[in-house]
Amino acid sequence: MNKYRSIEEQFEKHRNEIKAISMSKYMRNKFLFFGIATPERRKIYNEFLKIEKKNGVVDWNFLFQCYKNEYREFQYLVYDYLLKMREFLFYEDISKIRELIIAKSWWDTIDFLAQVIGNIAIKDERVHQLMLEWSSEENIWIKRTAIEYQLRLKEKTNTRILENIIINSLNTDEFFINKAIGWALREYSKTNREWVISFIQEQQDKMDILSVKEASKYL
Repeated sequence: MNKYRSIEEQFEKHRNEIKAISMSKYMRNKFLFFGIATPERRKIYNEFLKIEKKNGVVDWNFLFQCYKNEYREFQYLVYDYLLKMREFLFYEDISKIRELIIAKSWWDTIDFLAQVIGNIAIKDERVHQLMLEWSSEENIWIKRTAIEYQLRLKEKTNTRILENIIINSLNTDEFFINKAIGWALREYSKTNREWVISFIQEQQDKMDILSVKEASKYL
């Protein structure tokens, strides 16, 4: 039995229809769910991910197969897989990650995949310029990824790029963009409070009230 089918059988075995309804409702009924909570879901494929990491090769065919599945747990598996395999991901893989971003887009998978790109940025400076380019695109999920990819970089954050990406994303009433702007600034305020205060003071007239509120949470 191949690995995809093996995991699918385990997901089916752990299906919980009551939880599935609740989880789907939380996502505005955009996706179907098996109804498997995160700890239980990760336990199902934990050993599989260990084997994949030992093999040291990212199986993109498997990941795209998972993304085609109508159940959201398969997309979450892709995220956990990519995190586990971070040392085997490189700048050249971002074009494939972009395909995943565009497919079945919603805030949950976008926020996950942005972190995957952030991990690549730590070891390849070219990512910063690419994300700056993404911030000027029309697709809101590509733009949101660009805003969020440095969320966990802390002192490694490229503030010049962060500033330009956010400026490229201002003057919009798109909730998911304004929320992301506030989130990015809020997280960085934990590392560099003064920089964030200065940015808000300079750009406040162009920032949505939601972005200012989120960014100021720890200020």
